[in-house]
Amino acid sequence: MSDAGSGDKSGRGAGGAKAGGARRGGSGREGPRGLKVRVKTAGKRSVASTRWLERQLNDPYVARAKREGYRSRAAYKLIEIDDKYRLFKPGHRVVDLGAAPGGWSQVAARRVGVESGRGRVVGIDLLDIEPIPGVIFEQLDFLSPEAPERLVTMLGGQADVVMSDMAANATGHKKTDHLKIMGLAEAAIDFARQVLAPGGAFLAKVLQGGTESSLLADLKRDFATVRHVKPAASRADSAELYVLATGFRGRAKAPAQDSEETR
Repeated sequence: MSDAGSGDKSGRGAGGAKAGGARRGGSGREGPRGLKVRVKTAGKRSVASTRWLERQLNDPYVARAKREGYRSRAAYKLIEIDDKYRLFKPGHRVVDLGAAPGGWSQVAARRVGVESGRGRVVGIDLLDIEPIPGVIFEQLDFLSPEAPERLVTMLGGQADVVMSDMAANATGHKKTDHLKIMGLAEAAIDFARQVLAPGGAFLAKVLQGGTESSLLADLKRDFATVRHVKPAASRADSAELYVLATGFRGRAKAPAQDSEETR
C-alpha cells in the first residue's frame, strides 16, 4: 500500500506486523506471560510473522471482533472513543479515511442509523472493501487530487465527523514512520476543514514522536476542544495515539495584510 493506505484496522500496521506484545491487566491487554496459544516457526514463516500470528491468536479484541461480527479489532478503539466522547448521533454524516477493511465504518453506520435510513457513512481506501449495507465506499488514494471532491460528492453535503485511521507502510525507522503518518494526519485535517459542519469532530491516528504537539496547536485554532486519546484496544506497546478535536468553529482566518491605506 502507498502512504494513503488503510490503518491498523486488522491488528497490523499498513506495512506488516507491529512488534512486541501487550501487557496483562484489566484493560484486556495480554503480554507474553498470558499467551494461551503458541505457534511453531514454520519453514517459510519468519520469526516476526510467527510472533504476529501468535499475538493475533491470543488477542482478546481479535476474538471479540470475530464473535460480534466486526471486521477488525480496531472497531473497539472507535467504540471506546465514542462511548466516552459521543462523536456520533443519529443522522450524522461521517467520512472514513483509510477505511479498509471496514471496522470503523461498521461502528459509525450502526451508531448514526444508516440501516434505518438515517445518516450517511462514506469511506475511501487504496484497498477494495467488501460492501457494508448502507455504506458507500470508493477504492481510491486519498492523496490523489480528485479524492476530496469525490468524497464531497459521495457525502452529499457537509460532514459531522471526519475520521482517519490511515497509516503509511512501515519502514522500521521510527522517525521516518512518524513523519509519514503525521503527513497523512495533516492531509486529513486539511480535508476536514473543507467539509466539516459547525460543531463537527475530527479523529485521526498519530504516532508519538515529537511533532504531534504542533498538530494539536494547529487544531486548537479551529476546534473548541483538542486532546490525545489512547483507547484500551490500542496495544500498550504501540506508539499509536489518536488526536480528537471537537466543536469545529471554522477555519481560522489569516491575518489581513497591510495595504497602502493602512500604513
